[in-house]
Amino acid sequence: MHNEVKELWNKCLEIIRGDISEQQFTTWFSPIVPLRFANNTLTIQVPSQFFYEWLEENFVGTLRKAIDQTVGKRGMLEYSIVVDRGDRKNPPLTFNLPPINQQGQHTNPYRNEVAPQVQVQSNPFQFKDLDSLELDSYLIPKYTFEKFIEGDCNRLGRAAGMAVANKPGLTSFNPLMIYGGVGLGKTHLIQAIGNEIKNQFPDKFVLYVSTEKFTNQFVNAIRNNSIETFTNFYLQVDVLIIDDVQFLSGKEKTQETFFNIFNHLHQSGKQIILSSDRAPRDLAGMEDRLLSRFKWGLTADLQQPDFETRIAIIQKKLQDDGIQINFDVLEYLAHSIQTNVRELEGVIISLMAQASLTRKEIDLELAKSTLKSIVNDQEKELSVDNILEAITTHFDVDMELLTGKCRKKETVFPRQVAMYMLKELTNLPLKSIGYHFGGRDHSTVIHAVQSISEAMETDKSVEKTVRKLFNRFNIALN
Repeated sequence: MHNEVKELWNKCLEIIRGDISEQQFTTWFSPIVPLRFANNTLTIQVPSQFFYEWLEENFVGTLRKAIDQTVGKRGMLEYSIVVDRGDRKNPPLTFNLPPINQQGQHTNPYRNEVAPQVQVQSNPFQFKDLDSLELDSYLIPKYTFEKFIEGDCNRLGRAAGMAVANKPGLTSFNPLMIYGGVGLGKTHLIQAIGNEIKNQFPDKFVLYVSTEKFTNQFVNAIRNNSIETFTNFYLQVDVLIIDDVQFLSGKEKTQETFFNIFNHLHQSGKQIILSSDRAPRDLAGMEDRLLSRFKWGLTADLQQPDFETRIAIIQKKLQDDGIQINFDVLEYLAHSIQTNVRELEGVIISLMAQASLTRKEIDLELAKSTLKSIVNDQEKELSVDNILEAITTHFDVDMELLTGKCRKKETVFPRQVAMYMLKELTNLPLKSIGYHFGGRDHSTVIHAVQSISEAMETDKSVEKTVRKLFNRFNIALN
């Protein structure tokens, strides 16, 4: 039966390939998996809701033509949308939309009428109120090690997390504290550890809770005279994961109770995993005895992802949604977003939304316009494009010459000034600055910055030129 479905879908693909470009075919039809053919209905699986919406918006006529020529005029097409990809123990979670009839409408296969519009929930998992004390891990299944992209910025934390997941409570990494700035993947990593422990040790009670929720539970326990119940609940835990422990700062009674729970769990060989936005030594408003316990095990930091890691994150996010884009777009996004993973993912989501709403392919032009629309005014003013535009206007040089390979003197000096300004006015690393000038390496950027710095000290006209360019952005030259 499976071979028959595959053969039918291959015939459809032959027809589709003749109507669209090779890039469109590779991006939007190669990832589709044929599932079954029954009752004159072909069911195909698509990687995401976004993928389905794009097909509906852009290729519904092409699909209808393929179905007509292979199945017949009465043939229908049904989508099976992957909502969650699952893991080694759980199969992917999918959602089926009713078939499409000849008019391109979704119909109920058992009744001859148009079905109402179907909403696909992006997160099908429902959680209980965390303020209650019930035996629920409160882990989000999508946070796994497979989806946590490893790089130099997080290698220690990920490796320690894997060691803890394989032997919870039995390694010297107890407690394991993961710290780092906003949006660098702390919550993802600590939840991935919890999910992996649950997969390997189903009998262990793994509990994830934010510090805010822990505090709320404690306050409710005081109000209801149920401190003993609250404490006994936490003493049942085999693996306790506390997110954002910095919010314990200044809460003396909550710290005291957490200290007692920590001691009991640690002495019982139970695993404790913590996250914080700063290292233990920088946590103000904490009792010394609690801080000393945070340092018992391993403290690992997560840093801003480097260029290669950002590329991998973007690719993984797009692949999860079944999207393929050209490498020049990947490079542009990775070079343009330097801050954190959360902002990077936000840009990707915005880019996919723009593509869906405007019915455009995801290309370099769309990436640039999307990025401009979501950065704040200051970032917009100090963007690479705006700085380069100021240079081309001031020196009356063509943008292609400025960013290209031309080595003429009238182009080299403006290019060096541009590199100097990008170094001084943005947070771009040298490698990313070189990318905007035909992929020049970091040594070329260093040479340019040094040349302009030295020229400003010996030539007043150079200093005056650079100062004038800085003033365009209301920034004084130091």
